[in-house]
Amino acid sequence: MIGTTSFATRREFLSSLMTAAALSKDMLGQLARLNFVDDAPQKPPEGTLEFASSDTALVEGFRWAKAQALAYRRDSPAIGPWYEAALPGRNAFCMRDVSHMSTGAQLLGLGPRTRNMLRQFAQHISASKKWCSWWEITGDGNPAPVDYKSDQNFWYDLPANFDVVDACYRQWLWSGDNAYLDDVFLNYYRRTVTDYVKQWDHHHDGLLEHLPTDGHMGIGTYDEDLTDDVLVGADLIAAQYAAYEAFAAIQHARNEQTPFAAKARDLKSLYNSKWWDASRDCYFAAIGEDGKFHPDLKASTGGTDIQFPLYFGLTDSGPKTQASLDELEKRLRLDSATLGGIIGGVEGRTYLPDIFYQYGRSRSGYSVLVALMNPALKRREYPEVSYTVIGNLGAGLMGIHPSPRPPQIETYPQLTAETEWASLRHVPVGRNVISVKHTHSGATTLSNESGPDIAWRASLPVQSNTLVVDGSRVPAESATRAGGITESFHVVQVRSGETRVVSVG
Repeated sequence: MIGTTSFATRREFLSSLMTAAALSKDMLGQLARLNFVDDAPQKPPEGTLEFASSDTALVEGFRWAKAQALAYRRDSPAIGPWYEAALPGRNAFCMRDVSHMSTGAQLLGLGPRTRNMLRQFAQHISASKKWCSWWEITGDGNPAPVDYKSDQNFWYDLPANFDVVDACYRQWLWSGDNAYLDDVFLNYYRRTVTDYVKQWDHHHDGLLEHLPTDGHMGIGTYDEDLTDDVLVGADLIAAQYAAYEAFAAIQHARNEQTPFAAKARDLKSLYNSKWWDASRDCYFAAIGEDGKFHPDLKASTGGTDIQFPLYFGLTDSGPKTQASLDELEKRLRLDSATLGGIIGGVEGRTYLPDIFYQYGRSRSGYSVLVALMNPALKRREYPEVSYTVIGNLGAGLMGIHPSPRPPQIETYPQLTAETEWASLRHVPVGRNVISVKHTHSGATTLSNESGPDIAWRASLPVQSNTLVVDGSRVPAESATRAGGITESFHVVQVRSGETRVVSVG
């Protein structure tokens, strides 16, 4: 099981930032002012987010997910505000869970809680733990005793450090909170991409490996059923790639030179050449403890072999990505037919909407999103379910994303035939609070509820030379999104308090 603990995709955010010239000091100063400081507009209270739609399944699912997610909020005299992100009842939050739940938390106005939790992981990285942190932290500010006995005896999945680096970068974009660039966080990022890698790279080949002598202290995958089978899991190399890209983007924003963009490219090249099994038209799942590539090693039951490389954007665009998505959809169909067991536990299924929406497979994204909302779903109360439902309504179905160059915001609708229209109100993005409405007929409305003027990249899933902005036809630009989908877009300036409409006409 998975360890419990355009701007078309976030990978494009990173690529856009790293391929552009480094931000000037003036721009860095603008970024610094995005923090939650006195001159920032008042953010809506926690839980203000509202969703409305013609689709009753989505409306009822949102109502449940919002109430369930907010019920997991906690306040601690030891660590401050946080939310449960582990097995219910543990009074704890886990590295993998927090990383995956963070976008849903941001949409609900819980961004400061996420930052506080991620900071706990950052500040507890140490040489005595081989540059690991605490895998799971309790509300009392201590390592969860079920996972940690001492600095020489603790449970740890090696993708976790990298996953947290990637989550911190994404939440920096979403929140505009430059606390993510303070000394505690920067130390964590640097230690992870340097000392952590060196510590666990037993073979000195740039990859982290789990050896039999490591036991449960350095598991080479999130799939904990494979502790003694996997040397390097596909999810581990994918998370490492994502962390390298995220750290490179952060360093560029700080006008710092870094080799990690090149390191990320090297990892991607390695994975797409050495890990591709042309005879089966798919990637290998893992390198086993025998040092050989293996097609599954039972990893198909957890989904880590295929889900995480797609989730972190490691697969080459084109046929390899499409073949991986086809296989994932096949597993989803089998999973539905067998009432579970192919994809794995509910934790693994929560990644599916992220992936399908990321690559434009809206039908599959909608199908699994509604399934996660279903009251009959086993273990639906697991915190990750409600938080990722919220995250995928906002970032997936509604396609709302921040830009690495604030104050630009993108929208890209992914409505299916079941949804005639959908709207999300009081969405916090950087220093702004916005509302977005999509119609299936091809119109998007954006309201800048509060905050500074924004540049709105209004994107629609059509191929057209023109779009209609507030009733007037304007030239449109075209691009290809992840997954090969063609989009047309126009950048519209939206003043504070203003509402504008972009449509196919």
